Order: sequence, then structure tokens, then C-alpha cells
Amino acid sequence: MFKKIATGLAAVAATTAVALSLPASAQASSYDYSEYWGPAYAKHGLAKAQGWVGVDWDHHGESNEVTVKGKLFDLDDRTYEEGGKCAYVQFQASDFDHEWSPVYAKKYCGYPGYKKFGFQEHDVYSLRAKVCQVGPHGGYPKKCGPWEYLYTAESE
Repeated sequence: MFKKIATGLAAVAATTAVALSLPASAQASSYDYSEYWGPAYAKHGLAKAQGWVGVDWDHHGESNEVTVKGKLFDLDDRTYEEGGKCAYVQFQASDFDHEWSPVYAKKYCGYPGYKKFGFQEHDVYSLRAKVCQVGPHGGYPKKCGPWEYLYTAESE
């Protein structure tokens, strides 16, 4: 009996050690749906975003929570005096009535680097992202790429 308990404890310890050594993205399998997305680019490739989306549904399959993590890259090496702009990503979600609304946006100025971002949204039927450029002091986003669809409930 003692040998069975010791073997069981060793198996639990080994499993825990493996789980702790895996990167967070590998542990994301606890989501009902998860997928990497991107890269998505602004027009002319001067800004880029990419990341991961995970979806958890409630026990009744009537409500969900969407988690998005990613990186936004500023790829415009021009100075602001030369017309250089910052990277900008915006997300829209549709509810179960298929009505779109903005849910998150992030700006990053800092060629050649990137900035991490993340957010959560509830009751999402579809999620899409668009990468643009924007002036360092804000303004209307310009030179946007197309909408990239990251998730839809139909894809599960």
C-alpha cells in the first residue's frame, strides 16, 4: 500500500513539474477555444499586431468570455518630421445579435520595438482587429489594413 501511495505522489509531482515548465501559451488549452492570430498589418506594412485569443463558455453554452493577448509593433522608421506615425490596433466585437461595437484599442510609438497588450470581453459572437497608423499625438487612424477576423462562434 505504501508503495502505491509513493508511486502516486511521484506521478503527481512529475505532472506538476511538467505543467510548471510549460509556457503560458501551452497551458492555454484549458480554454474551450484558443488560437494564435496574425500577423495583421497596416497598409504598406509600417505597423503590425499578432497574438492569441482564448474563449471560455459557461456551463450552459449561453455566455462566454474572450481573452486576447498580443503585441503591437511600430515598424515605421521615419521621424515624425518626415511623416512617421505610430502603430495602432483596434478591436471590434459583435454580440449574439450580430451588432458590432468597439471594445479595445492600443497605440504604440517606438520604432523598432513593440508593446504588449491584453483585454477581456464578455458575450462575444465574433471578434475582429484592424491595424493602422496614427500620429504621435492621436488623431484619426490612417493607412489601415483590412479587418482580420480572429474568432467567430461558428468556427468552434
